[in-house]
Amino acid sequence: MILGIFILNQNFFFANNINPLDSVYSKVDSSRKKPLILGIERMDLYFDSLVGKRVAVVSNQTSIIGSTHLVDTLITLGIKIQKVFSPEHGFRGNADNGEKVNNEHDEKTGIDVISLYGHNRKPTADQLVDVDIVIFDIQDVGVRFYTYISTLHYVMEACAENNIPLIVLDRPNPNAHYIDGPVRDDSHKSFIGMHPVPIVYGMTIGEYADMINNECWLGDSLACNLFVVPCKNYTHATKYSLPIPPSPNLRTEFAVSVYPSLCLFEGTTVSVGRGTDTPFEIFGHPQFPTSDFQFTPTSGFGSKRPVNENKICNGFDLKCLGLIDVNKLNIDWIIQARSLLGDSIVFIDQPGFFDRLAGTSLLRQQILNYIPEEEIRKSWEADLMHFKAIRRKYLIYE
Repeated sequence: MILGIFILNQNFFFANNINPLDSVYSKVDSSRKKPLILGIERMDLYFDSLVGKRVAVVSNQTSIIGSTHLVDTLITLGIKIQKVFSPEHGFRGNADNGEKVNNEHDEKTGIDVISLYGHNRKPTADQLVDVDIVIFDIQDVGVRFYTYISTLHYVMEACAENNIPLIVLDRPNPNAHYIDGPVRDDSHKSFIGMHPVPIVYGMTIGEYADMINNECWLGDSLACNLFVVPCKNYTHATKYSLPIPPSPNLRTEFAVSVYPSLCLFEGTTVSVGRGTDTPFEIFGHPQFPTSDFQFTPTSGFGSKRPVNENKICNGFDLKCLGLIDVNKLNIDWIIQARSLLGDSIVFIDQPGFFDRLAGTSLLRQQILNYIPEEEIRKSWEADLMHFKAIRRKYLIYE
């Protein structure tokens, strides 16, 4: 059954030294000393809407109430779960980055688990024909190229087209305390950059859903019948550590905090530690100068064929570099890599993968031309101010 799937997945993380409790689940807002209550926990606000309905759930391994998956909770309470849709990395959260995920059928419950990172990324009309209402609950990390917000967009679009209401159960954003990076321009729209927002946008997934809807980003004058169940006792400054890794290579609180900055390396031949025990906590390259810190990426869980596989990389362990500013996008690391590699730095062309991550071709050109960090940041200022004015309209929390 679905619960068994979740427990198996949780044990897999522990077996691979990916202990979710390495990041302590903070249930208290230190500024208010009141318990943080997640959208999923506020059943009094959404349960009645599900009674007697054929329900589809968009979820993955993060969709839990305490230690129980949302799907199991709803089944136990007599709600008819028609099917489950899952995003990139699959329902169990153990598929590799960019790996296509197949549909599944759970024999015990009779529930179909339909991948939105396989044959289709948007629920089809046929897949929704027997659905009365959709409920969305996935832990996001607040970064434009993290694809759960793209899945949210396509679910909203499908619900709007098929006149199906959507409930979004809101969750804290561990990177909600700042806004930074270039705003995606129209020429670089893609699944890792569907909206004109900066790399770090400082909103919860519920706030973001409202922005998608009311900024008319669904297109064709579409609007989703959307209801967001907000968190309680939460602000954007509330410290929140994730109880379950949101994807295979974001295993610790530290990795989640530096992911927005390090992920830009994914558009280059510099390794961010995929294929090691500390992905998104380190970076390196075989051609970096020989250093005391070295690592060798190998194929394994969540990292099939990692960059620089089986090659010794000289590099940097960010946890050992002292205090890191987690209130900004740290582009100084990729500027440093450019300086160390010189003209041998390689931007991966898939095509233009780095530019799609950045949301613009300008950042790559600035890095190649050794433009100082301060000047690069100034080039974002006008677009960031414009985005912040848009963002302000949709904030649920302080």
